Amino acid sequence: MDSQVLGGFTLLLFSFWHLGLTATNYNCDDALVSSLPSTALTSSSDLFSTHSPSFAKLNRRDGAGGWSPLDSNEQQWLQVDLGDRLEIVAVATQGRYGSSDWVTSYTLMFSDTGRNWKQYRQDDTIWVFTGNNNADSVVHHKLLHSTKARFLRFIPLKWNAGGRIGLRVEVFGCSYNIADFDGRSSLLYRFNQKLMSTFKDVVSLKFKSMQGDGVLFHAEGQRGDYITLELQKGKLSLHINLGDSNLHFSNSHTSVTLSSLLDDQHWHSVLIERFNKQVNFTVDKHTQHFRTKGDSDHLDIDYELSFGGIPVPGKPGTFQRKNFHGCIENLYYNGVNIIDLAKRRKPQIYTVGNVTFSCSEPQIVPITFLSTSQSYLLLPGTPQIDGLSVSFQFRTWNKDGLFLYTELSENSGPLLVYLHGLKNTVISCTSFFTLSTCFLPGTNLHDGLWHSVNINARRHRITLTLDNNAATASHATTASRIYSGNSYYFGGCPDNFTNSQCLNPITAFQGCMRLIFIDNQPKDLILVQQGSLGNFSDLHIDLCGIKDRCLPNYCEHGGKCSQSWTTFYCDCNDTGYMGATCHNSIYEQSCEAYRHQGKTSGFFYIDSDGSGPLGPLRVFCNITEDKIWTAVQHNNTGLTRVQRADMEKPYTMFFNYNSSVEQLEAMINSAEYCEQEAAYHCKKSRLLNTPNGIPFAWWVGRANEKHLYWGGSLPGIQQCACGLEESCLDMRYFCNCDADREEWTNDTGLLAFKDHLPVTQIVITDTNRSNSEAAWKIGPLRCYGDRQFWNAASFNTEASYLHFPTFHAEVSADISFFFKTTATSGVFLENLGIKDFIRVEIRSPKEITFSIDVGNGPREATVQSPTPLNDNQWHYVRAERNLKQTSLQVDSLPKKVLEAPAEGHFRLQLNSQLFVGGTASRKKGFLGCIRSLHLNGQKLELEEKAKMTPGVKPGCPGHCSSYGNLCHNGGKCVEKYNGYSCDCTNSAYEGPFCKDEVSALFEAGTSVTYIFQEPYPVTKNASTSSSAIYVDAVISKEYITFSFLTAHTPRRPVKIIPSVFFCCTADSLPLDPEVSKANAYGFTGCLSSVQYNHIAPLKAALRHPSIAPVTVKGSLTESSCASIMEADVNTATTIYSSSGMSCQEGNGEFKVYCRVRFPSFLLSYHIMVPLTFVLASNPHFLQFLPKVFSRKQMMLLAFCMGKKAPDYSVESGCQYVCASPHPQLSSQHPGLSKVSALTHRRNVSCKFRMGNDTENENSLP
Repeated sequence: MDSQVLGGFTLLLFSFWHLGLTATNYNCDDALVSSLPSTALTSSSDLFSTHSPSFAKLNRRDGAGGWSPLDSNEQQWLQVDLGDRLEIVAVATQGRYGSSDWVTSYTLMFSDTGRNWKQYRQDDTIWVFTGNNNADSVVHHKLLHSTKARFLRFIPLKWNAGGRIGLRVEVFGCSYNIADFDGRSSLLYRFNQKLMSTFKDVVSLKFKSMQGDGVLFHAEGQRGDYITLELQKGKLSLHINLGDSNLHFSNSHTSVTLSSLLDDQHWHSVLIERFNKQVNFTVDKHTQHFRTKGDSDHLDIDYELSFGGIPVPGKPGTFQRKNFHGCIENLYYNGVNIIDLAKRRKPQIYTVGNVTFSCSEPQIVPITFLSTSQSYLLLPGTPQIDGLSVSFQFRTWNKDGLFLYTELSENSGPLLVYLHGLKNTVISCTSFFTLSTCFLPGTNLHDGLWHSVNINARRHRITLTLDNNAATASHATTASRIYSGNSYYFGGCPDNFTNSQCLNPITAFQGCMRLIFIDNQPKDLILVQQGSLGNFSDLHIDLCGIKDRCLPNYCEHGGKCSQSWTTFYCDCNDTGYMGATCHNSIYEQSCEAYRHQGKTSGFFYIDSDGSGPLGPLRVFCNITEDKIWTAVQHNNTGLTRVQRADMEKPYTMFFNYNSSVEQLEAMINSAEYCEQEAAYHCKKSRLLNTPNGIPFAWWVGRANEKHLYWGGSLPGIQQCACGLEESCLDMRYFCNCDADREEWTNDTGLLAFKDHLPVTQIVITDTNRSNSEAAWKIGPLRCYGDRQFWNAASFNTEASYLHFPTFHAEVSADISFFFKTTATSGVFLENLGIKDFIRVEIRSPKEITFSIDVGNGPREATVQSPTPLNDNQWHYVRAERNLKQTSLQVDSLPKKVLEAPAEGHFRLQLNSQLFVGGTASRKKGFLGCIRSLHLNGQKLELEEKAKMTPGVKPGCPGHCSSYGNLCHNGGKCVEKYNGYSCDCTNSAYEGPFCKDEVSALFEAGTSVTYIFQEPYPVTKNASTSSSAIYVDAVISKEYITFSFLTAHTPRRPVKIIPSVFFCCTADSLPLDPEVSKANAYGFTGCLSSVQYNHIAPLKAALRHPSIAPVTVKGSLTESSCASIMEADVNTATTIYSSSGMSCQEGNGEFKVYCRVRFPSFLLSYHIMVPLTFVLASNPHFLQFLPKVFSRKQMMLLAFCMGKKAPDYSVESGCQYVCASPHPQLSSQHPGLSKVSALTHRRNVSCKFRMGNDTENENSLP
């Protein structure tokens, strides 16, 4: 095709891009009822002949001035027969002229045959139209989606309370083109040239199918191109390939499937738009965008396209498929009206087989069983016939349900046919009296497709056939002959099944049936509807109400959807999300949030946008005391050498972070600061070629932009760090490497402009000269700070609020935030629509309420707290609404969940601004603080809004009042503008929550001496609170806690005199002789978390040896006691603590509580840590106690002995501290229940007695 022709064709395609797709593209507003004969209007009944439907045309005044039924109830209807299938775009109504009779609301139903009605839906719900408020005004409604039908019914729902139903109507629309294909016919559209090449195609049509399979449209070319649209099991598939003959239709082509239940004999619209490889595929209201395979942007097809089937098999790419059986209307291909050309017998169209231009309608009447408890259909049979024959078709989503129950004649007993699903769906027929059962397994019989069931019985044999497949039929033999019954119950049994002689051992059937035959005779279900045949309950007759609740798939984040008749279910396994619709991420949004949970450093998944579309990202959270770093590794963080690269053959490295750019961007945007180290080591290899040259190396950032600055410099400045600092090796250049020296040097710095990160690519071009070499390193992406977690606003007046754009969350919404308040009530946030709204509020000090209305009336989820929530502490609220549930969570209280109705409105339509801290509908706003407000995973910037809003302040102080308990082991909570931190200065522990032990390995002869003096600066910013312990020189009590781990036992003969860990003395007093003797043995092992009052001597020796008043003798090596214990299970671990109230012993373990009390006149102390202490299997420890602790050193000591210790008892005067000794010790030594000693400053004596040995009684003065 030459360029002129192609250009003209291109113009044609653009001109007709949307031609014929909707009725709004041409004038389609003719009044259709006014010209009809009076017989075209019928009704369910009429009050008098003067009130008949023939007087129901708009603006008519003859007769009684309109239609009124005999009884005014919801079973009445007014029907219009348009005489032909027409496109309907609008309706209008009036009341009955000059009366008090008018309809205030109604629904519409459509049909092509006067049977098999379909309700008009909008937003996936049965639409209720607003009617009149007087008798004569006209209320006009334009349909959001035009529909095509011959018959139209108005169903009054409500009417004037002071009158009757009164109605006059008009319908607006126009005619259109239609073609009927009988399953063997097709239309061929032939081009003027042999080959047609297009880069843009548009195909639009509407179809109604009589079967679940069939080709609607097909075109192919000799080069392997093709495009095919076909029905497959009620779903519509589009197959397409552009210019690749190596791709075969059966395996490698692009194939997309949409929608389901398209064989329901109702009309469905299709639109295909292709531009090069991009395709939009729309079926009804569902659209999928995809990109085709193939090596070309053009679709090259032969001289013809076929509609309704493939008439000529054997061409390349042609496949064996059924032709389409049904009707197609308004068929356009690239702006060409195919059916119009066929009707006018234009030469471009060639007809194969019998194609007619009206739509034939089979008289098939379906029924819908609505309830699992009350639905049934009773049909009569011919009793006492020798044998039985019943057949029907069904479709359902449920795995279980009763199909048929009948009581056979001649005492043959009952016969049941039912569907039940265990691992596989099975149809069973059971004859109880004859004890015969036939099972017919099927594959996914609850798939929503039509399936046929045939039950035939002759004499003693029952045959059950599924989908007319005789080869897989099931047979059963009965003991007695089978005779047909008198009554056949389909779908279920009446409530009083005893009188009706109907038994249903499982649930009733929910689904559709049609084509019911009994004794080889079809049953007219319209007669059932009219009450002249059989009986029924809770059915829709002449309507199959099946609905695919998994289309669209409301299971988010890749959740798998399954369904029953009334609802859908989401399988969230392996998605990283949870909840009824897989909406909620199972991961936190940042490392800061993990830190807030008390987590320590490690690998975590973070989900930066929470319930948003981005998936979780694996990061390393470095949770330290001051900053919480988030690190993301890439595929090459090591030092990499480069040689032989130049401008013609540059060296390029792409970085893979195992994540999408969007995930990294979300993480970076939510952080306060981000960086990546960039290092370039060079030997005669230039970097940026400063000052004015073309760079020899560069890097590419997130937006795929080339950046010419290096680490330590700023965007737009072609320099390295040394250039900014004026410290380069050669001041003529702005990078060390640009000096082009023979020896190795480097340029290293941090890239910290967030908008450019992460580094996605590095290019190097100057390593191809003699002796030229380079090595580069790009570090991991590192960020700290969470701009979301602590983002807060303080509302100072009840009239103050922040406003944001409308919250758009039609089918799924989640709202989460923290709040604290002292007010008794107030609205946290609110967003309104015309009728819909959403609101979260505190209604009383103990009550949080989440209110929502999606058009079905307001619903409220309320959580009651046992304690007041207006306690000025932070509390967490999470409200969620999806298609299945409305829920509210407050702190860790039980979640309140409300199940959503199966039918009704479900889209949340909001249009006002979102109010935070206030309301548009109520006067009283919120008074207090709101923090970390997220809507559907997206942060609302409270602080920035608060800066420019009167009555609202950014930030909110007072975090320690809520989170101070997270600081352990004497750590103090320190307020920060964004959050808090734990000050571990006065704790023997360290880490973000003062939970990480500080421990050291002591060898023989190692000791640490701490000398009391004025405070030393252990932190960069020493606060008055951290040094407050030094203010009072008179100490009322002393506390000592520590832990140790040892496997050392002194080699001594019979008598073992252990020494102590701590020796506390005054400068003026000599060391006790026994203590000195015990000290000679020394301690070997691991000692950790040593605390004396508010002093941590061991931590001071390890962390601040140069400034702390400590003296270390021997070798002191920092080590983890825990790791040593894991490596050697034979070691013994002992924890000494002054704060615990229980003894914890294990195999070779014991715990000691030490509290040391000194006279107030002692002003200077020494603590020697440690000396030797070996207690395991030592029966003489208590004998030694009075000698270790002198009278000048009154002490409180409580301990739990190790194994094989003798029985001990404690005399009166001692206060018990050790609460629960080890069960093993209690069983071995009944006398040892609790051992403790308490001494005060005067005249208190605690005596320890070993077993019954009163001679060895020792007292501790």
